[in-house]
Parts: sequence; structure tokens; C-alpha cells
Amino acid sequence: MSRPTEKRRLLTERVLDNDIVFDILTRLPVKSLIRFRCDENNGDHMIYLWNPSIRKFKMLAPALLTDPCDSATLGLAYHSQKNDFKILRLVSFLGPLGDPDPPTEAEVYTLSTDSWRKVVSAELSDPNAGCLSHHSPYIFFNGALHCIAANKHCSFILSFDINDERFHKIMLPLDLLDLYQSYLTVFKGSLAYIIISNHRATGGIMCHLWVMKEYGVAESWTRKCVPIDWFHHFHGCTDNGELLIKNFMGLISIDPENLLQNSLIMESNIRGVDYAANSIESLVLLDGINVSSEYED
Repeated sequence: MSRPTEKRRLLTERVLDNDIVFDILTRLPVKSLIRFRCDENNGDHMIYLWNPSIRKFKMLAPALLTDPCDSATLGLAYHSQKNDFKILRLVSFLGPLGDPDPPTEAEVYTLSTDSWRKVVSAELSDPNAGCLSHHSPYIFFNGALHCIAANKHCSFILSFDINDERFHKIMLPLDLLDLYQSYLTVFKGSLAYIIISNHRATGGIMCHLWVMKEYGVAESWTRKCVPIDWFHHFHGCTDNGELLIKNFMGLISIDPENLLQNSLIMESNIRGVDYAANSIESLVLLDGINVSSEYED
């Protein structure tokens, strides 16, 4: 074995100290951190908060709920009453073998205190409801984070109020059809639920756009059907109500009223993007201990 090859093998096998890993990560540009955000040591659960406006990021304090085999989802929200940011982390633990209902727990990170704390909720720990499954991405709307969740009884929207840190259930439309894929979004200022299903009459694909006219009132769901030629992924909605969908051409926008389509970017430029949302420039992370991210636009 040649010396360079032997050197690479030794470097690969060596386990670096956490301090060394941290020093290396703080020198990397944000694009590299995002590309290699999965750590071969899953128990570390390193989370970074990034402000693209000022090109700085911060490694958060370690989470409380960690396990090498758990499944976690994250949601970022702005707490307007206290001009602060919070992160909701839902964790589903695998539990012992043979346990059909692994527990789901929640914790909240507050930026101003740089700390996590556990949140206890009956909606997460109801023994009669069974295992709670939850999906990302989270939608921040009306002062609360929302995600699609399900237990052994039904599917629903699980909301988390940022002010009082309480969970609530919002019922989904009863007419759910044969699901292909489903997503939460905000459509023209209202909470909306997107269902992609096979259209039996034509053999094509139909996008069912459910809009909640009155927030929190299940009876206010209204539906509009939008035919789609080809579908791969839903990325969100624009301010004027166009649907952002990935198809064989890449990312396109569809106006649900007149069905006009516009091609936006090539498919190769949106790999790894799950959901698109509007952002407002901020100076958060400008003060305090944080790291500048130097990258090319």
C-alpha cells in the first residue's frame, strides 16, 4: 500500500474530538455545511441557525432528547410578542423491540436563552391514540407551527402555538379521496391542504386544493381541483396563489384559476429542496457569538 493511500486510510479511521470537529465546521461555508449536514454520529444532533441576510450562522445548544435511533422533525417560528425565535423539535423514539407505540416527545429551543426545554402535551402522549406520526416541513402561520400528523384513529393537522406553547388539533377535510401525496401550505393568506391523487376518470393526476376559509374551523374547508399533466413534488405557493410544483421540466408555477403554467428553473437547481417559503430580511445573529459564512451567490 502506497504512503498516500495509507495516510488517507488512517485519517478516515480516526475519530476526531468534538472540539476539533467544531473548529473545522466553523471554518466551512454554509453551502458545504448544508450539503454535508448528516453527521456519521447520529446521536450528536447538531443544529445550525442560519441568517442569509447577514451571512452568519450559529450552532445551537445540544438538544435534550437524543437517541441514535430516533426520528426528529424541526420547525422554526418567530415569536412576535417577544421579538424572539423558537424551534420546535418533535422526537419519536423507536422503543424496545415489539413495542407497537413508540413515544413521541417535544422540546422547544429559544434563541434569546440559547437553551432547550421539554414540552408536555396530552396530544402527544394519549395512550388511547397510539403512535403519533408527524411529517415535515412545518408551516408557520397565524402564530403557530403546523404539520400533518396521524394516530391510529385519524389524520389531522397538529398545531403548536408559539405564545402559550400548547398543541392543538385541526381536523382535515373528511373527503380525502385516494391519497397519493399530501402537503400543508399557505394559499392567499389562508391555511391550505394539498392532496395529489390519481384521477380515475382520465387516468391523469389531480391536485385537490383545500383552503380553510376560517382558521381552526373544520367546516370552512373548501376545495378546488386542478388537473396536472405530470407530478413529482409540491414546493409551496406564491403570494398571488400560484402553485409551485416540480415536474419533468423542473420547477413550474401553476395558476389554479386559469391553469396557466410557467417554467421557473431547471430541475438540477432544486435538488434537495423540500419546501419554499417567503422570508423577511433580519439582523438576527448580528450580535453575540456567531460565525460568518463566506460563500458565492
